[in-house]
Amino acid sequence: MRLPIYQVDAFADRLFAGNPAAVVPLAEWLPDSVMQSIAAENNLAETAFFVPEEDGFGLRWFTPAIEVPLCGHATLASAFVLMTILDPARTAVRFRSKSGALQVTRAGDVFTLDFPSRGLTPVSEDEARRVASAVGGKPVSIQFSVDRYMVLYASADEVKALSPDLRALAASTRGRAIATAPGEDCDFVSRFFAPAAGIDEDPVTGSAHCTLVPYWAARLGKSSLVARQISARGGTLQCRHAGERTYMGGTARLYLEGTIHV
Repeated sequence: MRLPIYQVDAFADRLFAGNPAAVVPLAEWLPDSVMQSIAAENNLAETAFFVPEEDGFGLRWFTPAIEVPLCGHATLASAFVLMTILDPARTAVRFRSKSGALQVTRAGDVFTLDFPSRGLTPVSEDEARRVASAVGGKPVSIQFSVDRYMVLYASADEVKALSPDLRALAASTRGRAIATAPGEDCDFVSRFFAPAAGIDEDPVTGSAHCTLVPYWAARLGKSSLVARQISARGGTLQCRHAGERTYMGGTARLYLEGTIHV
């Protein structure tokens, strides 16, 4: 079997920035084990697979280790492939996923994701101490959102300086953490660590902003925000909070086009 594959730098205004994702369009779903093996072979943070459906496309995402229920950058990459390569006349696409319906619209070279907002819940003092020890630095507060911690710091410099104990974080019952702080030339910054999912640090994480945007919108008293993920590759997101939905806009660049033989 020969399958097309594309590698796209998502949330990137140039090549070798943002978050690379592989995109594999399918006529029908492959066995889960085959999709997981392809993702492991690609060895990128995410490989996205989509199939045509009556009202859009089914979409699934795999890290090299597991399938995940929500991924922003690989959704942007999938929309980029659909709307610039496979069907350039298209300006919107609807995906069905394990996190519900996800809409992506295009205006020029900007792709805007319409994702579910995620709230925060408190953690115990013991749990907060364990997370602070694993992530490092001196957090102002630690809360939990769906499957990850949000660890708040006082400054962007503190987030930049973090060097987490990834083994300790992976061993915790919830081995993913967002580190965030107020921005200097943007509204807020973040980094995302997910060793439990096989990703030590994700370059730019759309799903993390489903938590970050509602939090910072409430804290700053504004609905439109500019966010920067300050990983080594880095990425900028134009965000908007709209109650139960979070909107994230960014650009993408095609890096690779090829064929998989399975």
